[in-house]
Amino acid sequence: MGLTWRERAFTALLGAAAVSGLTTLILFLVEATNVLLPADTKFGIVLDAGSSHTSLFVYQWLANKENDTGVVSQALACRAKGPGISSYASDPAQAGESLQGCLEEALALIPKAKHQQTPMFLGATGGMRLLSRKNSSQAEDVFAAVSQALSRSPVAFWGAELLAGQDEGALGWVTINYVLGLLVQYSFSGEWIQPLEGTLVGALDMGGASTQITFVPGGPILDTTTQATFRLYGTEHSVYTHSYLCFGHDQMLNRLLAGLVQSSPSLLVRHPCYHSGYRGTLALAPLYGSPCVQATAPRDLGQNLTVEGTGNPGACVAAIRGLFNFSSCDGRGDCAFDRVYQPPVRGQFYAFSNFYHTFHFLNLTSRPPLATANATIWEFCQRPWKLVEASSPGQDGQLRDYCASGLYILTLLLEGYGFSQETWGGIEFRKQAGGTDIGWTLGYMLNLTGLIPAEAPAQWRAQSYGVWVAGVVFLVLTLTAILGATVVQLWLRD
Repeated sequence: MGLTWRERAFTALLGAAAVSGLTTLILFLVEATNVLLPADTKFGIVLDAGSSHTSLFVYQWLANKENDTGVVSQALACRAKGPGISSYASDPAQAGESLQGCLEEALALIPKAKHQQTPMFLGATGGMRLLSRKNSSQAEDVFAAVSQALSRSPVAFWGAELLAGQDEGALGWVTINYVLGLLVQYSFSGEWIQPLEGTLVGALDMGGASTQITFVPGGPILDTTTQATFRLYGTEHSVYTHSYLCFGHDQMLNRLLAGLVQSSPSLLVRHPCYHSGYRGTLALAPLYGSPCVQATAPRDLGQNLTVEGTGNPGACVAAIRGLFNFSSCDGRGDCAFDRVYQPPVRGQFYAFSNFYHTFHFLNLTSRPPLATANATIWEFCQRPWKLVEASSPGQDGQLRDYCASGLYILTLLLEGYGFSQETWGGIEFRKQAGGTDIGWTLGYMLNLTGLIPAEAPAQWRAQSYGVWVAGVVFLVLTLTAILGATVVQLWLRD
């Protein structure tokens, strides 16, 4: 006896469902292609513990790194309240507490799920170098207190340590060249490419206690102790770098005043770098508390010192030149001052930190000719104190020092580092570049990300649009055939 029409319909629908289902499976599995999901974002925190204050920076980068170095951008910059951590030598616990406000801002920015994966590092520079030289036990106590405070946070604290002056200068060089796009660039074709050689710029940094110069010289670096080498984005870079401790902004001012005190017959000092009409009183003891001040201290450090300004830029320059030992480099073309080896400066330079802050106040950041810069500073130094106060209200703490700072920068750059009328135009005074603060911290994070293993971007299976549509159609046909077969089966039971 043959099959009834219902039985034949059931068999046909069941066969159609099997064929359609198999086709759907093939389309979704065989024709699938691999696609890359967006790379995971990583974060890092770096604290710059300088001599006058501490700054916290949060950086972020994608986990799929370009040639083993993450492409890093600045996500947060926060200045901690209070002075630098070296100022808390007598109360180390306060050094750690002073960082909590900025740390809370950083933790609020970084997703909680990323906290344990986020490295945090504190690097101390000139101020702590001086404290270590003066009292190593106090310096250790400050580092211990800071480490204890930071280790309580939910991020991965990697440690607090003293950053070598050479590292500070070299990492600042990495930062400025990175933010200018001179280490790696993103092309119009969507690829990371190496810029042309010969475009790298030098870095001039000045903190409160030290100053650094870093650049790529035109020839070999003859003194290997002044050489730093980096491998970034698959390319090796070798630079000259040197850090001058005690030649930072604040320590320069202390040494300058101490020299004037020593040459004065009384505790009334006439200061050529202070404006005429200025008169102030300050405690004598703190002036001689720094290891940078080599002058013989008066017997009674409990006395106060009275300082009167004379507004004499010529005498100010003469006093500033006394802070350098230029004669130790006489006849040597590869020497800066104090017998320090330095190749001739070459190329363009970016000057930041106190270089920028001083020239910004003096309105000299638009790259004026050397003669204009010199004339502007001299004219400012000769202004009466009352006129200076009236034109710049709210800056009483620093206002008296801008004359000395401006003339010091000119002396350091021209007579110290060897810039000339011809090379002066290659110096640009900047605080930021590309929306990023210039300093050693970004360079450190770039170098640090080279130590973090690159993660392969996550993959997923996806279909082209045409294959996806066909798969959906066959899926619908499969479900329809199955539904029809089910209906027929119910009829067969009737």
